[in-house]
Amino acid sequence: MLVNALIREDGTVGADELYSVANTLGMSDQQVRLCVKRLVAEGRFTHEGRGRKAELRATADTMRVLAPNADFLQHAFQQDAGLAPWDGVWHLAAFAVPESARMARDALRETLVHLGGAPLQGGLYVCANAWEPYVEEAAHRLGAHGALTLLTTTDLRKGDTQEPAELARRLWSLQEIADRYQRLSRIARPRLARLTDPAGLSPSALLTIAVELAAELTRAMEPDPLLPPQLLPQPWPGTQARELIARCWAALHERQSGEDGPALFRLYADITRETAERPRAEGGTEG
Repeated sequence: MLVNALIREDGTVGADELYSVANTLGMSDQQVRLCVKRLVAEGRFTHEGRGRKAELRATADTMRVLAPNADFLQHAFQQDAGLAPWDGVWHLAAFAVPESARMARDALRETLVHLGGAPLQGGLYVCANAWEPYVEEAAHRLGAHGALTLLTTTDLRKGDTQEPAELARRLWSLQEIADRYQRLSRIARPRLARLTDPAGLSPSALLTIAVELAAELTRAMEPDPLLPPQLLPQPWPGTQARELIARCWAALHERQSGEDGPALFRLYADITRETAERPRAEGGTEG
């Protein structure tokens, strides 16, 4: 996360910045060296120079694979703004991959959960969002597309439970997800105060805050199925946490403007700004 968060627009990571931020976060130089060595050995980065004057450069594959998932983050902000109301459709994916392709089967299962799916029974998963393009891409990549079945329904029942919000409570660990967002808010508030204080912050301090926020945002959003507000308890902690994060990224981007800083600054700031500039849907969720 540290290395990825510091990738600049041109795909490079300066070793001096990397070591400085790592030290601020309590990591040793040896930890950083081992991490860099592993990333280079895996072919994810190339390495030029020595010590703190060195420079890492992300490979083309790394830039594609490690780019933050802008689609999901943007969708979350649109939901918060009332711009993506639920249409009442449940999206289901079923698969029957043979034991001989166990690795593909396990990888597909993990992908479905990562995309926000919840298991209904063996080999059958449900999501509240239109996930079909992402599911099919993963199935093709894993060589399991022929074993995949996709369908939608507006009439989903599990046992005697049919009411959508109650189904969501049964299928997803909403309290655990809410706790992660509450942690994100607790971490974001003091950093927002520092970012909006007239006192200046060093480039190293800005980068450290960016890495801390990126790590906590990832921790909160990775297990989040991004359920529509209609299926969530209100007020939902994720809405407040993302509002705080949006303000943090805007402040980071403003302080970094004009410098060749991490691409993460611009990407997150662009997503939050674009959502804010769109007119809120009538009756949308207030952040």
